[in-house]
Amino acid sequence: MTEVTAAPATAPVSPAATARVLAEAARAVDAPDLVLAVSRNGVRTVHTGGSAEPGPVPRELMAYELGSASKPYAGLLLARLVAQGRVRYEDRAADLLAPGFPVHPAVRRITLRHLLTHTSGLPGLPADFYPQAVPRWSTDPYGGYPADRVVRAFLRARPRHRPGTRWRYSNFAVSVLGHTLAAATGTPWEVLLHQQVLAPLGLDATRVRPGPDGTDAVGHRRDGTPVPALDTGGFTAAGAVRATPLDLLTFLEAHTGGAADSPTDSSLAAALTEVTRPVLRRGRRHAHTHTLTWFHHPSPYGPVLFHAGATLGQQAFLGFRPGTGLAVAATATRRVHRADTFVATAYGLLTETP
Repeated sequence: MTEVTAAPATAPVSPAATARVLAEAARAVDAPDLVLAVSRNGVRTVHTGGSAEPGPVPRELMAYELGSASKPYAGLLLARLVAQGRVRYEDRAADLLAPGFPVHPAVRRITLRHLLTHTSGLPGLPADFYPQAVPRWSTDPYGGYPADRVVRAFLRARPRHRPGTRWRYSNFAVSVLGHTLAAATGTPWEVLLHQQVLAPLGLDATRVRPGPDGTDAVGHRRDGTPVPALDTGGFTAAGAVRATPLDLLTFLEAHTGGAADSPTDSSLAAALTEVTRPVLRRGRRHAHTHTLTWFHHPSPYGPVLFHAGATLGQQAFLGFRPGTGLAVAATATRRVHRADTFVATAYGLLTETP
């Protein structure tokens, strides 16, 4: 099913042409439920499909697990709190979490910026995470590792590298960021995210917990077996966001200026600008560029910013081109596997679509 909205007369690519592109792209992805959604300066085209029979709730109105694609929400939250003067990027996390607690010197140097940009020196997950997670790796690896344990693991950590010297993707670090911001503001993470990001952007169908029965998409293993809803335990900031594809477009449109109601709050507008600015380079010949929270690549149509995520049975992709007003949101309900085409397909829509 394809839903098309009317395009302005000046649009360089018609919604009908975009609908054809999305329908063709969908053929490359095998998943029970699939949504490919594009916005061009606020004009939306949404394609839904998949191998499963449609349910009573349209696929584009179901909430999908974003996994690591939750991190741009954490980044925007931090940027807004900085713009409000409530915290600074240079604030040290240990000082905010546990003032006076004895920690390793390298841990003492870890700042909020280090945590968000994966330059803290922390591993991807705490070392003691795996023994409790392996027995339930395919059903609930995170649920048995609560918030207080994440904080304790951070305060007792021994970073492998001096903070700010190396890039290493870390769910651990971004989770610590969430707990640190909650401690610094005296506000639970879920409430803080809603107050500072979700409510101001009108993201009424975005949440960090499962919603009412029948409103959340069901993930599947590679063989098509359904999997339970994700419990992120203490790693909420790194991967707990759930959102409908239409809300994902609203979130992305806020970054491109394509939203019907652009943010008028100065701190939110400043934060949206800040998170699109490249801040570091990594990899061979420093070929990979990152903003505070987005991967940043060149394309024939200008720079693209994106983030992908996966859970036990779902995948998500968010991306936009700031210079052209193009935004792409994609969701699928099959666990990622070696021959998976989902991310490549969504990335191609972002980088190769005029």
